[in-house]
Amino acid sequence: MNPIQPALIPQILASQSEFAQIRQRIHQHPELGFEEQRTSQLVATYLRQWGYSVHTGIGGTGVVGVLKCGNSSKSIGIRADMDALPIHEESGVSYCSQQAGKMHACGHDGHTAILLCAARYLAETQQFDGTLNLIFQPAEETLGGAKRMIEEGLFQRFPCDAVYALHNMPGLPVGIFLTQAGAMSASSDVATIRLIGVGGHGAMPHKAKDPVVASAELVLALQSIVARNVPAGEVGVVTVGSLQSGEAHNVIPDVATLKISVRSTNPDIRKLLRKRITEISQGVAQGHGLTLDLHYDERIGVLLNTVKETTLLQNVARELVGEQSVLTTVPSGYLGSEDFAAMLEVRPGCYIVLGNGNSGPSGCMVHNPGYDFNDQAIPFGASLWARLVETYLSEA
Repeated sequence: MNPIQPALIPQILASQSEFAQIRQRIHQHPELGFEEQRTSQLVATYLRQWGYSVHTGIGGTGVVGVLKCGNSSKSIGIRADMDALPIHEESGVSYCSQQAGKMHACGHDGHTAILLCAARYLAETQQFDGTLNLIFQPAEETLGGAKRMIEEGLFQRFPCDAVYALHNMPGLPVGIFLTQAGAMSASSDVATIRLIGVGGHGAMPHKAKDPVVASAELVLALQSIVARNVPAGEVGVVTVGSLQSGEAHNVIPDVATLKISVRSTNPDIRKLLRKRITEISQGVAQGHGLTLDLHYDERIGVLLNTVKETTLLQNVARELVGEQSVLTTVPSGYLGSEDFAAMLEVRPGCYIVLGNGNSGPSGCMVHNPGYDFNDQAIPFGASLWARLVETYLSEA
């Protein structure tokens, strides 16, 4: 499938090199969640130059740029994430990270550059009627930035009739878009379970209450949840990522700790997984005479695109790149999570994926030290946002 470039906005195509340089500058100075001071300042400076009303410090280091045109009361929000990851870069690019142990391994530098590119075009042309809210969000990777911005009054201060966001996807050719109504990414929850017993001598287990044996039983029992409780055709994952207990060969410890990742693409299955993890843990602990300490953290919900907003965005994308370059079914097995889900819990909207290429650093999967965002994708994402704003905030 070949993208149809002539439908992209000429002014945006002409500015690709300029915004690639901005993206690479951000790439050289990665900042982790809620530490995005330099990036926020760069974003705010550009938005002010282009005539936006700029608001900083929302959600810690978040920035919102507002541009009003005409008399319509309609409003739209577009979000870009800004944070990096605690990974040492090995991409080999000339503009690699200058911060040891930190890099833009997920392309948020590219997402920021895309929205800035669209922002300048929209400020120069102003071919829309209503209010445009550009949301530059911190801390997506830790799944906390969106919630914090919302809690600090994001949508009360900057009303949005709908909100949109995008993410790059290695493995998809540049110029390909992917989105669907309904579940677009999985929920992400974590559970920490402590089985508390009575330690003792390894030679006299009958005088102890052994949490190691109980934890081994619990690990196996937890694996029955998806196999025996989740209906066929639904998606659920329960992964025990850590099991820690004891240090010596001949000592029965008094505590065993399990750390669990839980994911689903259905809100009802998400509730079911929590219920069964709790019940099984209680049963194992009781059966072994242990005390259970279970902490369950519901971090982010299923990202659910709303039908009307998704249909609109798909149509805008088709006008840019053609019918065959807009995919409308998410491949099975995709269980990544996305902080934007929190915004879609309180506002209608859509999250779309943009191809990042399938070779070299651009084809390397995200969260990998060899990854890099593909600057060729900038005019595709920026043209999408510009045309979406002009369509959504049309005078008709």
